Amino acid sequence: MAWAREDLPGWARRHRWFLGVLGLGTLLRLVTVLGYRPALWFPDSYTYVVTAMRPRPDLVRPAGYSMFLRLFEAFHSFALVVTVQHVLGLLTGVMVYVTVLRRGGRAWAAVLACVPVLLDAYQIELEHLLVSDSLFTFLLVAAVCLAMRRPLTARASTALGLLLAAATLTRTIGLPLIAVFALFLLAYGMRRAGAATETMQESKGTVRPGRVVAAVVLPFLVTALVPVAAYAGWFYATHQRFGIIGSNGVFLYARTMSFADCAVMDPPADLAVLCDPRPPAARPVSQEYIWDAASPLVRLPGITFTKETDTLAGRFASLAIRSQPLDYLRTTLIELGRSFTPGRPVYPDADTYGYYRFPATVPPPPGRYPALVGKEFARRYEQGPLTVRIAEPLAGWMRGYQRVAWLPGAALLAVLLVPPAAWAARRMTAARRAPGKPAPGGWRLGWTTAWALLLVPAATAQFDYRYTLPAVPLACLAAALAVSQSATHAATRTAIQTATRAAAPVSEGRHEGA
Repeated sequence: MAWAREDLPGWARRHRWFLGVLGLGTLLRLVTVLGYRPALWFPDSYTYVVTAMRPRPDLVRPAGYSMFLRLFEAFHSFALVVTVQHVLGLLTGVMVYVTVLRRGGRAWAAVLACVPVLLDAYQIELEHLLVSDSLFTFLLVAAVCLAMRRPLTARASTALGLLLAAATLTRTIGLPLIAVFALFLLAYGMRRAGAATETMQESKGTVRPGRVVAAVVLPFLVTALVPVAAYAGWFYATHQRFGIIGSNGVFLYARTMSFADCAVMDPPADLAVLCDPRPPAARPVSQEYIWDAASPLVRLPGITFTKETDTLAGRFASLAIRSQPLDYLRTTLIELGRSFTPGRPVYPDADTYGYYRFPATVPPPPGRYPALVGKEFARRYEQGPLTVRIAEPLAGWMRGYQRVAWLPGAALLAVLLVPPAAWAARRMTAARRAPGKPAPGGWRLGWTTAWALLLVPAATAQFDYRYTLPAVPLACLAAALAVSQSATHAATRTAIQTATRAAAPVSEGRHEGA
């Protein structure tokens, strides 16, 4: 304890800038919790609560976040749930900071990397919403940070698989990320096997490269895929359908309605009922084709997400993409580009956009039927009123803060461009690393994951502002590591040049003396 008391002031001085940012982020979250009680609601929130109170796989969203809600049901407090989500947001910032330092990054870069996730007002507001994004972000950032630890043991690989499984069962975008992580682990295992082979050759020993690779990759694949497969089995037992949700076809259909032209597609009669005669420019945003009563899909008999309707919608979407691949690519790039706008234009509609802002008045009650049903389950969960209580002036402080403290899309694009720019600069200078000093690196996994988080929704659904927020800490993590690595290479190059200039006169003197 005496050692801790003596060392704590020094530790606090070394990390004073990060502790200041973390403290401010904590204060902002405390103001939010006190200003908006018990929590803020999104239309999806009620579906999550229904699944939490009546455990059963939902056709639209996996049950991971619902099980998270169920963990706290005994406390009957949505305020506690969002408080935990705020803590997860703070821990996400801590993980980014620690990972940059452990990988040899600069302290200033580590502090800057965690600023958006700790201080962005929209990030704080999203943590106060009863939606899955805060939990998903925490799980995914934890997975990326764990994957950067060296050496990566079989036990760490096992934990990594569990994190990806939990993320996938929280948001389905985690499923393709399992493949991304598997490829990175395979590359790491192969490099490790190569290094082990060289070492054993020098000592005249033997090593089996396949075992080295398998020791890293197999535990990850088993622990990532088995829980997902088990959930798929539960889903099949409930709905007699394969998968972990039953709405992939519906969402892809809605996505293709931004360009689908039935005159070009020439669909068969059973698919023609899903056509919209209006030109794409005159059509509503994609999500309206899922929820609006006037949508050709919604007008079909039965609920929108039956097996038959989802299959029909999936066939239509597949035909549209095959018939108009360039239009699909063009509209995907348009949706992706919305992540990088300089401002924050209203999209996809005013109602959805408004859910991401701290409200000045009490939000209206839900209007959709599933939300009306979910509201009754939410009352049972809370065992009290659900109406949002807005406490001034605290709520007003957060509204004012949100007007100025957020990361513009153009800034996110700049952050994403930093790692490849730094890599290109190092390639051009061809600098060497200092012998015996580990160079920071590992930005590729975080960078690739961030791009996947932005690209997949643009290709399969539509752009939504809350889909960009999980990508931000990973993009910042990658940029911090890339910048630090570039700075290390520059310092190394300067040291080598200095040493060369200092050694040159000595060599000349020795030559003349000889």
